[in-house]
Amino acid sequence: MQIEETDHKILELLNEGLADAAIARQLGLSHRTVQRRVGNLMATLQVKGRLALGVKIHELGLLNPQDRSN
Repeated sequence: MQIEETDHKILELLNEGLADAAIARQLGLSHRTVQRRVGNLMATLQVKGRLALGVKIHELGLLNPQDRSN
């Protein structure tokens, strides 16, 4: 699975435990944009909730640099 660079950065920051508002500030995005993108990632990966999203991204190896093809 290939994800956009912005989504990858959001996933990294979620993995570090940052809240959506903090992620938005760090990436220069609106809070709503981060919420929307997280929601889209959850829908794409067919999970409900941030914890399940974290588990799924680790299962798929989405945070491992060698698994990324961007």
